Amino acid sequence: MKRMKRSTLIAVVLAVVLVLAAAAFFLTRGKRPADAKPKEAATARPTLTVTVAKPETSELSVTLAANGNVAAWQEASIGSESSGLKLAEVRVNVGDVVKKGQVLATFSGETVQADVAQARASLAEARATAADATGTAARARTLQATGAMSQQQINQYQTAEQTAKARVEAAEAVLAAQQVRGRNTQVLAPDDGVISSRTATVGSVVNAGTELFRLIRQGRLEWRAEITSSELGRIAVGTPAVVTSATGAQVSGKVRSVAPTVDPQTRAALVYVDIPNVLQNTGIKAGMFARGDFQLGRTSAITVPQASIVPRDGFNHLLLLQPDDRVSQLKVETGRRVGDRVEITTPLPADARVVVQGAGFLNDGDLVRVVEAPAKPAIEAAK
Repeated sequence: MKRMKRSTLIAVVLAVVLVLAAAAFFLTRGKRPADAKPKEAATARPTLTVTVAKPETSELSVTLAANGNVAAWQEASIGSESSGLKLAEVRVNVGDVVKKGQVLATFSGETVQADVAQARASLAEARATAADATGTAARARTLQATGAMSQQQINQYQTAEQTAKARVEAAEAVLAAQQVRGRNTQVLAPDDGVISSRTATVGSVVNAGTELFRLIRQGRLEWRAEITSSELGRIAVGTPAVVTSATGAQVSGKVRSVAPTVDPQTRAALVYVDIPNVLQNTGIKAGMFARGDFQLGRTSAITVPQASIVPRDGFNHLLLLQPDDRVSQLKVETGRRVGDRVEITTPLPADARVVVQGAGFLNDGDLVRVVEAPAKPAIEAAK
């Protein structure tokens, strides 16, 4: 009986020892030093090597974009003032530069010269008749006091004198009209400018008023820009503008005038910009559709490199470098662009540093390694 109690006691003690040993083993295995780092953190590596830059404050131009047509400043219609004459010579063509008073075309003048000669002869005849009538009337007046001639005869001679003088004046007017016809056999330029159209054909017989040429007065064009009524107050006479044609040619001009009314259909007004020297601006032609920018001044703006802008999901983003070398994504609004700089209108932190090289390959929270940006070549630095 004593032997059984002793063996049972020994078994219980061994069981307790085994339980304590197992508990100690599991407790020891579950413990981790307080300063031990996670395996994942110990093996973390940068996602990409990048360069960063600080936003800069720059002076940028304030512009207002617009579209419109290019037209002649003023276009003169040059026509025939003579009727029934044959066009004998055309001296200019489209694109020729002409001076005021220059002969553009001539009509055959034989008929007019004959009419002028006839008018001169009629004038000479009228003057001779008038001289005879004047002499007769003078003699009749000397006999008026003697009573040798009746008053009725004297009145007839005086009336004949006045009639003869009137016929002289009429003959002079006819001669002057024929001389004007003679001068109109030459078609003259009414102003300096450039020939933009020609319908004159040698040998044709034209009526008075028929258009022969069109002239761009003083060689000046204008850009008729359409500006919305909400933006119209920003434009004033003298505002400089840069006009760009469909060919890419650019020319500078200034606002000459602003239309006093607004189109009730489009709610837009026309702004007229002078474009001088039509021959020098070979890329700008009347009838072209062109776009342009009005130069409204300069203002300061926060800008970043173009390469730092990351377009995602229809929005623009910047990746800002955090103190722990991770990046945070920030949605921003962009504005003006000059060269490789872009204006950021969204407020940025005062100590912001944006990722430039490699920004497009990063996501929010990525760990990066920062290196210095490569130095610009000496030639670029000089620029």
